[in-house]
Amino acid sequence: MLNQIKNITDEKSQNTSVFLPSSTALAGSGAAMDQKIEDSGKKWKFIIISSIAVIIVGVAIWSVMSLNGDRSFRAQADTLTIAKVTTGIFEDYIPIRGRIVPRTTVFLDAIEGGRVDRVYAEDGDILTKGDLIVSLSNSSLQLQVTNSEAQVAEQLNNMRTIELSMEQNRLNNARTIVDIEHKIKTLESDLQGDRQLGELGFLSKKALIDKENELIYHQNLLKLSKESQKTDERLQKQQLEAQREASGRLEKNLVTARKNLEDLNIKAPIGGKLSGFDAEVGQNIMPGVRIGQIDIPDQFKLQADIDEFYINRVDMGQSVSYQHNGKDYKAEIKKIYPQVNDGKFQVDIEFIDKEPPALRRGQTLQAKLTLGDESEAVLIPNGSFYQDTGGNWIFVVTKDGAEAVKRSIRLGRRNSSYIEVVEGLEPGEQVVISSYSGFDEIDRLKIKN
Repeated sequence: MLNQIKNITDEKSQNTSVFLPSSTALAGSGAAMDQKIEDSGKKWKFIIISSIAVIIVGVAIWSVMSLNGDRSFRAQADTLTIAKVTTGIFEDYIPIRGRIVPRTTVFLDAIEGGRVDRVYAEDGDILTKGDLIVSLSNSSLQLQVTNSEAQVAEQLNNMRTIELSMEQNRLNNARTIVDIEHKIKTLESDLQGDRQLGELGFLSKKALIDKENELIYHQNLLKLSKESQKTDERLQKQQLEAQREASGRLEKNLVTARKNLEDLNIKAPIGGKLSGFDAEVGQNIMPGVRIGQIDIPDQFKLQADIDEFYINRVDMGQSVSYQHNGKDYKAEIKKIYPQVNDGKFQVDIEFIDKEPPALRRGQTLQAKLTLGDESEAVLIPNGSFYQDTGGNWIFVVTKDGAEAVKRSIRLGRRNSSYIEVVEGLEPGEQVVISSYSGFDEIDRLKIKN
């Protein structure tokens, strides 16, 4: 392309004539003047085309050099944090900050709603089991209890009426059977005498047959009366049993209603310290509303939030250590809450042998959660670069310290101080561990002292 530009320049030089003005030319014709303007326009056109060609060539050369070269950035040494790759014992732990909460807490919820009639305790009071805390009133619940009592009384009266009717029917049936049996015996006795009189001719045959038919009738009547008695007793027993079941349900409802009425008097279910309680006389409290809680004093646990990054490495029974006034206290994880909120999950930690002295609810403690055993490893200090790279790459400082070159690595476990190197770095090398903000597309850092 440069040769073509040179050829074009030579051709233009040969075709361009030199014009030397004279007094004759100044007074010459208009044709000579037109020839000069034509040659100047061609010259400027040539200059513009040549400039554009040079720019295009320069851009092309720059593009090729950019594609084949590294993307670098000049950085001041005092803005970078450089650390050395070392070997050492990796302690697999994470620091956690937890808050002291009561180990055992019983919440006080209003089972039945109502208006506060009287307050017997205040927030912070130490209570014993059964102490009255607050009394509520509920006219609807009281009316319900009254109605239940009336229904139970009515059902009991109905049941007694049925029992009385059953007893009367039983006696009437028994009396009827006794009368029929007596009649049968009388007919059998009379029929025996009448048969003798009929053999002697003193009694007609028709009279004898009538008496035998009467005996058969009463015998059949006795059989039907006994069956009727059994049927009546069975039906009446079923009716009485149904009444008793209905009465039992009503009595249970009455017991429940009375218990609900009793629940308007809220008492301490256990002994402890009353907290979160704020009720005033005349206040309306809805059913299910939490009005406070009772904490067992001098029994605490540690509740901590842990980054969700460790959710698969935290398990029940893992060791937690805490230092207070130069003494070590051991604890362990007792409960894990799997819900993740704002990138964190929660655990409950209980002290094993003894608790640190003078703990207060709401106090915060700094502790160490051990995730695994100690082991020999290649280590680099923990730094801000991890948040920018995810541990996938790092800038390694050259031996002369003039540059830091981007290198792919693989990191393993990390704690608050160090990160375990799995591959990509050797002990003795130096790396940049400060923030990589804005360095995502950079391959090389040129370090200026």
